[in-house]
Amino acid sequence: MSSDIAKTPRRKPQQLRGEQRVATMLDAAAAVFAEAGYDAATMTVIAERSGSSIGAVYQYFPNKLALARALRERYGEEMAQRWSGVIADAGQVSVAALGERVIDLMVGFFDEHPAYFALMNATPGFRRSEESRYRLRAQLGAALREKKPELGQEEALRIANVALQIVKSLNPLYAQASTGERRELVAEYKLALAAYLKSRLHK
Repeated sequence: MSSDIAKTPRRKPQQLRGEQRVATMLDAAAAVFAEAGYDAATMTVIAERSGSSIGAVYQYFPNKLALARALRERYGEEMAQRWSGVIADAGQVSVAALGERVIDLMVGFFDEHPAYFALMNATPGFRRSEESRYRLRAQLGAALREKKPELGQEEALRIANVALQIVKSLNPLYAQASTGERRELVAEYKLALAAYLKSRLHK
């Protein structure tokens, strides 16, 4: 079996009941990854947490990596939905407010999905596809063009990419910080992102 096949779910649910079972398995995996970390998590514990037999889990996921990959895909879909909301309101808010919303979006996602950091730091195999990374840049680029319509698409993508790198640099600091430190970090990053966006959008 090739490594690519090993990362792919064995089967996809064809009925609502199957979809619900997979969702329960992914919820259980998220809880176990958040509590134990990716390396220490086991398929057996995930199966027990989901209320499924280990055989049932293996019907859908051949290994832990496949489970983690499916969870990351789920997170990506949810993140895309959140970005859509930011883009929809971009034209009605100030540049500073747009920067704050971007940071708040990311921080809210981190807080709601504590398994995210466990998966992010697990292995290079969890790297998002180029398609998904481009989609995120394109979404933010579209929001920036809402703020400054005269921006060309290439320039907007470049600014979006730099802005996302600023946001991304918050990830490891946020993961390691205490609750109080996290609040301070978020405030600093909002200032940094707002300053950058203002300088590039001239507002």
